Amino acid sequence: MCGIIGILGNDTVSDRLIAGLRRLEYRGYDSAGLCTIVDGRLERRRAEGKLDNLAREVAEHPLRGEVGIAHTRWATHGAPTRDNAHPHATDEVALVHNGIIENFRPLRAELEAEGRSFESQTDTEVVAHLVSREIEQGAEPKDAVGRVLKRLHGAFALAILCKRWPDMLIGARLGSPLVVGYGEGETYLGSDALALAPLTQRISYLEEGDWVVITRDGTQIYDANDNPVERPITTSGASAAAIEKGNYRHFMQKEIHEQPIVVAQTLQSYLRPLEQKVALPDMDFSFADVPRITIVACGTSFYAGMVAKYWLERFARVPVELDIASEFRYRAPVLEKGGMALFISQSGETADTLAALRHARSEGQKIAVVVNVPTSSMAREADLLLPTHAGPEIGVASTKAFTCQLAVLAALATKVARDKGVLTEAEEREIVGHLTEAPAAMNAALGQDEAIEAIVPLVAKARDVLYLGRGPDYPMALEGALKLKEISYIHAEGYAAGEMKHGPIALIDENVPVIVIAPSGPLFEKTVSNMHEVQARGGQVLLISDGPGLAEAGDVVARIEMPTVHPLIAPLVYAVPVQLLAYHVAVAKGTDVDQPRNLAKSVTVE
Repeated sequence: MCGIIGILGNDTVSDRLIAGLRRLEYRGYDSAGLCTIVDGRLERRRAEGKLDNLAREVAEHPLRGEVGIAHTRWATHGAPTRDNAHPHATDEVALVHNGIIENFRPLRAELEAEGRSFESQTDTEVVAHLVSREIEQGAEPKDAVGRVLKRLHGAFALAILCKRWPDMLIGARLGSPLVVGYGEGETYLGSDALALAPLTQRISYLEEGDWVVITRDGTQIYDANDNPVERPITTSGASAAAIEKGNYRHFMQKEIHEQPIVVAQTLQSYLRPLEQKVALPDMDFSFADVPRITIVACGTSFYAGMVAKYWLERFARVPVELDIASEFRYRAPVLEKGGMALFISQSGETADTLAALRHARSEGQKIAVVVNVPTSSMAREADLLLPTHAGPEIGVASTKAFTCQLAVLAALATKVARDKGVLTEAEEREIVGHLTEAPAAMNAALGQDEAIEAIVPLVAKARDVLYLGRGPDYPMALEGALKLKEISYIHAEGYAAGEMKHGPIALIDENVPVIVIAPSGPLFEKTVSNMHEVQARGGQVLLISDGPGLAEAGDVVARIEMPTVHPLIAPLVYAVPVQLLAYHVAVAKGTDVDQPRNLAKSVTVE
C-alpha cells in the first residue's frame, strides 16, 4: 500500500516530509519521492528503492518550500523506476496517488491525441495532465480538481500541488484512506494518523468521495457531490513511539514478542473475567436469528477465518462459508436471507475485502468486521465492529494482528453459541477460563525462541518446505508456510495432514523438511500416522507439539515443545513457533525481514 504525506507549513517542509515517509515504510514500497514549490516552480526529488536513497538525493540537492507532498510507491502500473516514482508533474501541477485509476487508458489516449506527452507508465500521470489542462484553460484549482474527480474510475487518495498557488494543498479520497491533520498554523494530509503522529493528534477522516481544499485561510471539505461538509475533528491517539524497534533487531521480532500483551489487551475488551462471560459491542441484531455466516478475508486474515470456521461450527453449530475476498464477488455467491457476513482485515482498507463487504451489504447481509484500525473504511461501514487491539503493526508480515484476530474470533464464536442456545453457561465459563490463560501460554511459547533458532540450519538450506496439521492446526500449517515464503523466499506449502497421501507425498525426500504442527489431543494419533508416512520416504520431520505429544511421537529430526493447552487456544499458541521459525530463517538468509520484496502491508487495489 502506497503512502502519502502533505504539509502546508510555516517553514521548510522537506525534512518533515521524509520523516513522514519513514513512518509509512511499514506499508511496503519500492520507490519514493517528494515535491515542493520553490520560487514559483515545482521542484521534485525521486529515487528508486529504499527511502535512504531519496534522503541522499535531498541531502545532495536540498529543497526549500513551505508546502509539499511526498509518497512511497508500491508498483501497480509500471515498473519500480525513478520515472514511475511519484510525485508526477506537469508544468502546472504535481500530485501523489494511492490506489488505481481503472480508466486511465482511455484518458491517456484522449490526452495524447491532444499532443500531451507522458514521462511514465503509470495510471497516476493522467490525473496530473487532466488537472493541468483545466487550469491552462482558466479554471481555478478547486474547480479543476472538482471536474477531474468526476472522470476518474477506481480507488484513489490524492494530494495535489499547483505551482501558481503556493499556499494551497488539495486532497481527495475514493476507496483509499486519507486524513486531514490540524496543527498550530499548519495543516497536513496523510494516508493514516500514524503518518502525522509527531505533527498533530487532531485529525479529520475524509469519508468516501470527500475532497478537501487547504489554504492559509482555512480548510474546506466537500462531499462527492461538491457540497461543503463538516467532518469531526478527533484525537487520533497515534504515537510515533509505536514505530520504534526498541531493543529488537526488527519490527517483526518486536511484534512477535508483543503478542502476549496485545492479545491480553484484546481479550480484556471481550471478556468479563469476574462473571466469566463474553461481552461484545452493542448491535442491532441477534445472532440467534442468523442462519448462516459468510467469512471473507485475504492472506493471513483468511487463515484466521479458517480457524473461526472450525470454532463457529463446533461451538455454535451454525453453518459457515469461507471465501477469499478477491474471489467472492466474482462467483456470484448465494447469500442466505438474514445471514451475517464477517470480514477480517488488519488495515480495514484492503480493496478486495472492502468491495466484498459492499457486495454483501447490497445482498442484505448484516455486516460484522474484525479490524485493527477502528476508524478504517470497513469499520465505519460495519453493523458490528469488533476491533482488535494489536496497535500499529509495522512489519509487513502479519504476526500480532493475526493472533489478536484469533482472540476476537474465539470470543465471537462463544457469543454466537450462547445466543444460539447450544452452549451452556457453565461451558461459556470454561471457554472464558481457557481464553484468559492464552497470553501466559503464548509467553511460554516465546520461551522456546532459542530452541527454534537452533533448528534454522535444517530449514534455511532447503529449497522446499512442507507444513502439516489437522483440524484448527491445518490453518496454522498454511500460515506457517505463508510466513516462510513471505520473508525468507523459500518455497513452502501447508497441507491438511491427511492429504499428504493424495499427491504431496510425491515431493518427499531427504532434502525436504516437513514441519508438523500436532498438539496432543483427539487428532494427534492420526497426525502422527501421517508423520510416519513422511519419515518412511526419508522426509526430515520437525515436530511442534506439547510434552505429552512429544513423548508419544518417537524419533524426529527436531522437536519444539509448546505448553499443554486446551485445543481452543492452541492456534494462538502455535502461531508463535511458526512465526519465530520464519523470522530466524529469514535473518539467517539475510533477507529484508520487515519489508520483504514485492509485498505491501495493505493492498488497496484489486
